[in-house]
Amino acid sequence: MKFAHLADLHLGSWREEKMRHLSTKAFITAIDQCISQRVDFILFAGDIFNTSLPSVDTLKIVTQKLKELQMKHIPLYVIAGSHDFSPSGKTMIEVLEKAGLVINVCKGFIEPETQELHLTFTLDEKTEAKITGIIGRKGQLDKIYYQNLHRENLEKEPGFKIFMFHTTLSEMKPKHLEQMEAQPVSFLPKGFDYYAGGHIHHPTKIELPEYGILTYPGALFPNNFAEIEKYHQGGYYLITVEDGAPSVEWLPVEVIKHQTFTADCSEKNSEAVALNILNHFRDQDLTDTIITIRLQGMLETGKVSEINFNEIVQKLYSQGAFFIMKNTAKLTSREFEEILLPQRDPEMIEEEIIREHLQQIKVFDQEKEFHLAKSLLQTLNTSKKEGETVTDFHDRIESEADKIIFP
Repeated sequence: MKFAHLADLHLGSWREEKMRHLSTKAFITAIDQCISQRVDFILFAGDIFNTSLPSVDTLKIVTQKLKELQMKHIPLYVIAGSHDFSPSGKTMIEVLEKAGLVINVCKGFIEPETQELHLTFTLDEKTEAKITGIIGRKGQLDKIYYQNLHRENLEKEPGFKIFMFHTTLSEMKPKHLEQMEAQPVSFLPKGFDYYAGGHIHHPTKIELPEYGILTYPGALFPNNFAEIEKYHQGGYYLITVEDGAPSVEWLPVEVIKHQTFTADCSEKNSEAVALNILNHFRDQDLTDTIITIRLQGMLETGKVSEINFNEIVQKLYSQGAFFIMKNTAKLTSREFEEILLPQRDPEMIEEEIIREHLQQIKVFDQEKEFHLAKSLLQTLNTSKKEGETVTDFHDRIESEADKIIFP
């Protein structure tokens, strides 16, 4: 048996057209590699798209590639991730499943008396692997699914089993995300042969007693400046199973080259900083290369705004650079010091602010108030659909907010 495990592509997350194109190219490249490696099936552990309503152009490309998988009889098993959902709970995954292009493995029922969640398995007919999983929701709203999960039937099921999840596990958090809210691995059912994770954009593989192999493949393509700078590229896991034992290999998906430049600009003036950058890249062939520039420290003289980035950008593009990004968030001057915000995940900052102001008016218990606030924020953080009138847009937002407040 051979299968691939992908996650967190976030198609549409980049505002710049060039970078959106690379994200799409990474998806096409990874699927082509899976086909050439003759995998039996593919897992996608959430967040194929960055929004519940991706653009028509993005959908065309994705559906065309998924159709190719269908023609080659390679099933794509998926769960919805935290970005795949609209505030009202709709997801494009449902549309792709109705079209027969993907198979959603998060299936089951709620026991009316106990309110327990009973998951059912999806059987891969070719390999007889049994797959199930739980969707991801923003702000750890998926926590309740794990708390109410009936594990006994899952753990007793015989055969080769895969559990897909899209959440943050405490035991698998990288150091730079240690402040992110998480839940313990004990929330997952025991005894599965492979746990296919998503949500954390950091390739991670661990093995734990009673659980076996748990993985995050990381983003299939970096989603922002920091991820480009840190990881350079995305990737996925290729899993080969012999005699029931999985062997896991991480494969990079390199669709473009990357160079990074980091400098401490303390005791330098703005002109010296610009010259330092130009000298670093002088006479280099930068064809089809993303350049990331991170500057920090306090300038001795001059202002950050006086660094001639226009000249730097023009010069690097003349050397063939594909795209150039800069980060000066930690660069200040003696003449003017910027007020800086922590360089952290906006979702984490949002959660901290909500928790800081909870229980000022005690209508609900603390946890319910937190989840209610998160859900309302997600509902309000949406945009007007193509062809939707302003009145219909307002009515839709009010209706979705009513469903949250008065379920």
